[in-house]
Amino acid sequence: MSEGEDTDGVNVRKFRALFLSDVHLGTRGCQAELLLDFLRHHEADKLYLVGDIIDGWRLKKTWYWPQTHNDVVQKILRKARKGATIVYLPGNHDEFLRSYLGTHFGGVEVVDSVIHEAADGRKMLVIHGDQFDVVVRHAKWLAFLGDWAYVTTLAANTWINLIRRRLGLTYWSLSAWAKLKVKNAVSFIGQFEQALASEAKRRGADGVICGHIHHPTIHDMHGTRYVNTGDWVESCSAVAETFDGEFVLIRWTRLTRTAPERALAQSQAHAA
Repeated sequence: MSEGEDTDGVNVRKFRALFLSDVHLGTRGCQAELLLDFLRHHEADKLYLVGDIIDGWRLKKTWYWPQTHNDVVQKILRKARKGATIVYLPGNHDEFLRSYLGTHFGGVEVVDSVIHEAADGRKMLVIHGDQFDVVVRHAKWLAFLGDWAYVTTLAANTWINLIRRRLGLTYWSLSAWAKLKVKNAVSFIGQFEQALASEAKRRGADGVICGHIHHPTIHDMHGTRYVNTGDWVESCSAVAETFDGEFVLIRWTRLTRTAPERALAQSQAHAA
């Protein structure tokens, strides 16, 4: 990682690669303002968009696309014009893009999965992960029912955080807290992680970087490196690779108009 200032005087942290997933543009739960702030303070040679960046499921039902969501898209495209390599790996909520695998849009390459080689030579499978979610793969109607319940929770979450912001408090995730309190959810997370770790081994990779379940973490519990980028609805998190090949989990839950010392301290606490 290196640091510097852009032409607007913003303190920018530079990484070898950045990994973002589960932004869910097109939903009211998307924390687009926080993501824009994160993108202003972070640059990388490669940016991986690890699925569910656009929420096609919700947009089909109700069109919601405020200016901040458009600003996120424009900010990403601007990074591509400035020379960053952008790779988009569709998920289940933006699965319509899977019809365009192998194509480029405005400098953004669309692929189903890819092997990312870290600076230290480790090979990491990058994939959204919904392919390993049995509910999404084999009972999509259940997934849509879950989506309705999830959106209801997110609506409550949005109001809670509006009040918290006015009180000067940081972003807090009601749904993320609730999921980890449910035994079945914890069991599902473990099974999901095991399935992705096994797939990485099968493909000859040293680890996996994924999204989908909105649970940011970096660990080696399943015999290989497992990295989940989290999301920009609940945890407001991303994963970065330093120029030494170290993977770092960054949480960005407060708008940072000056140097991001708070986020830096958080990311160092989650380095792996």
